[in-house]
Amino acid sequence: MRIFSGMRPSGQLHIGNYLGALKNWVELQKKHQCVFGVVDYHAITTPFNPKQISKDVKNLVLDYLAAGIDPGSTGSPQGSIIIIQSHIPEHAELAWILSTLTPLGELERMTQFKEKARQYKESVNAGLFCYPILMAADILLYKADLVPVGEDQAQHVELTRVLARKFNKKFGKTFPEPKTLLQKFGARIMSLTDPSKKMSKTGDESIGLTDSPDVIRRKIKTAITDSGKEIKFDEKNKPAISNLLTIYHLFSNKSIADIEKKYRGKGYAQFKKDLAELIIKELKPFQEKRKKLEKNPRLVEKILVEGEKKAKKIAESTIKEVKKKIGLL
Repeated sequence: MRIFSGMRPSGQLHIGNYLGALKNWVELQKKHQCVFGVVDYHAITTPFNPKQISKDVKNLVLDYLAAGIDPGSTGSPQGSIIIIQSHIPEHAELAWILSTLTPLGELERMTQFKEKARQYKESVNAGLFCYPILMAADILLYKADLVPVGEDQAQHVELTRVLARKFNKKFGKTFPEPKTLLQKFGARIMSLTDPSKKMSKTGDESIGLTDSPDVIRRKIKTAITDSGKEIKFDEKNKPAISNLLTIYHLFSNKSIADIEKKYRGKGYAQFKKDLAELIIKELKPFQEKRKKLEKNPRLVEKILVEGEKKAKKIAESTIKEVKKKIGLL
């Protein structure tokens, strides 16, 4: 079974990215053939800094490797494939072909487009509108069977299924209809300053994967909490502490019930102090590995070259098949 997923290179990753996606990817690669993309074409659909984006791409590759994405030994067919989307032109080529099968109405009803259109207003462009088609191409190019995504991307995977079905019906069986793989718990880690919204990469509302111990302690100490002192999971009435309990659970692998029992009768201060130390401890191996990789750019470059070679073999085969089926010479 083949899996495709990716992240936009747009600033430092935080624990929400790690707990909601990367940690899950590391487990999935043990059982499946995986392609993990640094989707830089997606990153340019919203305002970006041309001088920064290449740095963000390199940093995201480092994050993948430091988190445990394993490309296997170089030259081996085993291991996950890490790709930079813009290095493989077949992504854009397949997106164009799929765009001719995509009704405008399907794109107009995309929730994420409506949200980003409100956010960026004058900066809204056709690329942002067609973002779901490029995402469909990312997935179908590798004939992926499963796509691990957050809830906000599930609608895009459903469109991918629709396009695969339409192509297969019109031109003959070509693509599998990929299934969405949602993490059952912790897919959405919320902001430390506002538990009503998803954690983002700005300010004190998130903990960056490379944050120092002192910064982590400060951010957890100042994280918003609910009224009362009871440490109890109740997303409706106690969303802030429920979010912190989720983070504790995912880093410790202890059940929510066991954590609640451990802190029964204790206040928020002790819980937050312990949570900060837990995060520091769990991020330490990631941070140490990342520093080593930063000092070995040749190894990282070799991994990317190998990944591109493996990915292009699949991508070129898919595009050749697609062109033949739609009648292009």
